[in-house]
Amino acid sequence: MRVVHVVTAFPRHDADVITPWLGRLLLGLRERGLEVEVLAPSYRGGGATEWRGIPVRRFRYAPARLETLTHDETVPDRLRSRPAYLALLPAYLAGGSLASLAAGTSSPPDVVHVHWPVPHAWFGGVLRAASGGTTAVVSSFYSVEIRWIERRLGWAVPFLRWSIEMSDAVTAISSATASAVARYTTREVTVIPFSAAVSGFAPDPSTTTGRASRRDGSFRLLFVGRLVERKGVHILIRALARVREHVVATLTVIGEGPEAAGLEAEAVRVGVDASVCFAGRVDETTLSEAYRASDLFILPAVLDRKGDTEGLGVVLLEALEFGLPVIASDIGGIPDIVRHRETGLLVPPGDAAALAGAILESVEHPEETRERVRRGRAHARRQFSLSSVVDRLVRCYGDAIAARRGDAVDRLGPAPANTPEPTR
Repeated sequence: MRVVHVVTAFPRHDADVITPWLGRLLLGLRERGLEVEVLAPSYRGGGATEWRGIPVRRFRYAPARLETLTHDETVPDRLRSRPAYLALLPAYLAGGSLASLAAGTSSPPDVVHVHWPVPHAWFGGVLRAASGGTTAVVSSFYSVEIRWIERRLGWAVPFLRWSIEMSDAVTAISSATASAVARYTTREVTVIPFSAAVSGFAPDPSTTTGRASRRDGSFRLLFVGRLVERKGVHILIRALARVREHVVATLTVIGEGPEAAGLEAEAVRVGVDASVCFAGRVDETTLSEAYRASDLFILPAVLDRKGDTEGLGVVLLEALEFGLPVIASDIGGIPDIVRHRETGLLVPPGDAAALAGAILESVEHPEETRERVRRGRAHARRQFSLSSVVDRLVRCYGDAIAARRGDAVDRLGPAPANTPEPTR
């Protein structure tokens, strides 16, 4: 089976850290015997045309110095901060359409997998038409595109509906996203958590049974992610100030982004700047060391001003793999991973007092905290492992091909036992 993935951003070189979950997913599909290729926009006139043996077709859409609509930050964030980039969208659609036309006529794939269907479903439709209608289209939603349309681009709702109905199979990254897609269709929407397709680390066995506070009474909190509004790090900083009224606690913030300066100012404002380390972007070794050295992982996501929040929260899975207890906001796709008081603790988004209370509860009840880690790791490995995600996706591809070609014979065997029920 040959599959072309249409994406917004893909590693520009072998060491590029962008969309690591997607790279691991494609490698997993290749190991399963599928032929995988990528169709992605160019970045500043270039970008790798091969990544770890996977062919990458880059399409041009502007002079090199202007080709920064993608990769540096999400397209919605880029358009919000610099509205002038809207002028690039027609050329982006034209360049992607030409590349899709070439891909569909030169060697038509069995499946074109469209990530972020608004606007990439158009490319999927062009590629399918160029193939003579034989290529199946699978569209995967990640939540941000739906919220963006609902809050800011109401005129694009007809395109959203079309992108769903023209697809041979529709998937969503989480139960919450599937419910959002279901508002616009009566067809099946299958939950396949692509962003959770983590290959797994190699944690030290001593870190996999949960933590207790240090002998000196200190407690180390960790956040990992891009420093943007929807991550809610400002709420965590305010919660830290409350926590430090009761215990000695520090916070390490790993990541970079447009909110960095404002977060540092917030730490000063609430008087915890000496207790917060802004580490910026780090390599994988340093990241692993941070997971091992910490006592509690926090993802305090909120709904930002453009209506975006966490589609899933892959960092929660990474933390659990290291045996790190997790606390997160009850929003977006996070509850698929963090089941309250079962695999972690959930708090209302934007509530610093509730977050501080959850942190203190984890400190004061270490046995319960360790038990949540044990259950959390089992849940993550059962539902979100790379092999599980690949199984579901291969099955989805087979169903899409059968729907497109009218083939009643299921060539891929029964669905894996842990495949979630589709959302209607």
